[in-house]
Amino acid sequence: MPLPDSSLMKAYARQPVSFVRGQGALLWDAEDTQYLDAIAGVAVTSLGHAHPEIAAVIAEQAGLLLHTSNVFRIDWQERLGERLCRLAGMQSAFFCNSGAEANEAALKLARLHGHGRRVAHPQILVMDNGFHGRTLATLSATGNPAKQRGFEPLMPGFVRVPYDDIEAVRQAAARYDDIVAVLIEPVQGEGGIRVAGADYLRQLRDLCDAHGWLLMLDEIQTGLGRTGAWFGHQHAGIVPDVMTLAKALGNGVPIGACLARGSAASLISPGRHGSTFGGNPLACRVGCTVLDIMERESIPARAERLGRRLLNGLHQALHGHPDVLAVRGLGLMAGIELNHNCQALVGQALARQRLLITVTRESTIRLLPPLVCDEAQIDEIVARVAHLLAPTAAAQRSRRATDPLATA
Repeated sequence: MPLPDSSLMKAYARQPVSFVRGQGALLWDAEDTQYLDAIAGVAVTSLGHAHPEIAAVIAEQAGLLLHTSNVFRIDWQERLGERLCRLAGMQSAFFCNSGAEANEAALKLARLHGHGRRVAHPQILVMDNGFHGRTLATLSATGNPAKQRGFEPLMPGFVRVPYDDIEAVRQAAARYDDIVAVLIEPVQGEGGIRVAGADYLRQLRDLCDAHGWLLMLDEIQTGLGRTGAWFGHQHAGIVPDVMTLAKALGNGVPIGACLARGSAASLISPGRHGSTFGGNPLACRVGCTVLDIMERESIPARAERLGRRLLNGLHQALHGHPDVLAVRGLGLMAGIELNHNCQALVGQALARQRLLITVTRESTIRLLPPLVCDEAQIDEIVARVAHLLAPTAAAQRSRRATDPLATA
């Protein structure tokens, strides 16, 4: 049905449903119709909707203190920074409100690092099909021309190479003497759930060390258990110089973080960077609670186990499907690449299967279920996706009519 007129800018192609409550991996609309959430607010509500412990903390902190300004010490911010640095092997943290802002902080660190090395026009190596945000700087770092179109001139200072191609990085190093950092996602989420090889990431770490570059990992979608480890890069056994986080850190409360170690940890000094709302007591206390729950319930290990179940189930259910080009993923990040534009499936999944999915790169179904799903819910996601992609009788007749080798 058509959406009513709205005073909101038309920034989103919204689906004609509004949810009024949730619990775990389930959502209900105003008519009390139940839906299964397989995207978790795009990897945000990893601990599910209306988590009682998080809800209680939000209510308590709202009655105590929401905001004081970063002019003063914020105890919950210090606690969260210490815990994240300990988990990630980092040394310092800067808190903001979103993933794009966290990546902005990382880009500024790279510029400061470059100028400290007397590079007049420092460049950052980024990847084809990468996605780092929608501010002008992070959009310029993003490798998707469709998202950049209309916002030119983009910011200079980026060299782009193919993803998961170490030879392309070596060639860029030989061609440009002003590269100072690399910004990369361990798994490209918006890019179609493409996983960087562990050996590639290890070689990238070695190249950064050899050239004095900062290795900056965008873990906004992959961080905090999503891939089956606390952070996606840990599958390769490496440690970055800079790492960005957001999404799952607040389970729906806006928060972002930029972590750094080594020389990068001391590049920011008073007046160099800041945020009005970033790191406020509410967001940081929620972040600490998220970590409490994830540690207590071994959420990364749970995501690894359920992720294997999800991917194995999808491979079995979709094996031999004429429209499926690939099923790939890591942990509870799964992508199903089709041989056609499948953006209409988002609405069809809602209407026909009561299932929330997204589509990236126009032809890849992206699944990011809450990390607290149970096995039955994972199996149900597989079943509903399989039903969604089941060829209709009309489509089967059309294929048989055009393909003399097709069988009933």
